[in-house]
Amino acid sequence: MNDYLRALTGEDFTAKDFRTWAGTLQAVAALEAVGPASTEREAKAEILKAIDQVAERLNNTRAVCRKYYVHPAIIEAYLDGFVLPPATGDEHSLPRDGSRLGGLRRDEIAVLELLRGRSSHQTRIQTRSHKRAETRPGTRRRR
Repeated sequence: MNDYLRALTGEDFTAKDFRTWAGTLQAVAALEAVGPASTEREAKAEILKAIDQVAERLNNTRAVCRKYYVHPAIIEAYLDGFVLPPATGDEHSLPRDGSRLGGLRRDEIAVLELLRGRSSHQTRIQTRSHKRAETRPGTRRRR
C-alpha cells in the first residue's frame, strides 16, 4: 500500500499520513461543533470527547489517537482558545476542487493554514529563545 501511495503521489507519503490527516480533520470538526471552551477544564474535557470520537472512527484507543493521529497543534490551539469557525455545512462533504490548493476542500485548507500558522509561530518563539540564550553572559552556543 505504501509503495502504491508513493508511486501515485510522487512523494514520501504513507497510509499513516492519510490516517493522521483524517484524524486531525475529525478532531477539528468535533471541536468546531462545540465551539470555544469557557475554562481550561472544559477545554480539556472537550478535547477528550473529540479524541474519543476520532478513536472510535479510526478503531483505535484514545491514547494512540491523541499521540499519533491528531496533530498536536490542533490541541494546543484549542487550549489557547482558538477554534476554526464552524463549517457552514458543505465544507466537509464537498468534492475536492482542482482549482483550490492541492485540490483540497475549504475545511482542509483552513486546517492546513492553522497548522502552518502555528508552526511558523512556534519557530519564531524558538528562534527568539535561542537568540536570547546566545546573548546572555556565560552561555555558550550549541553546535
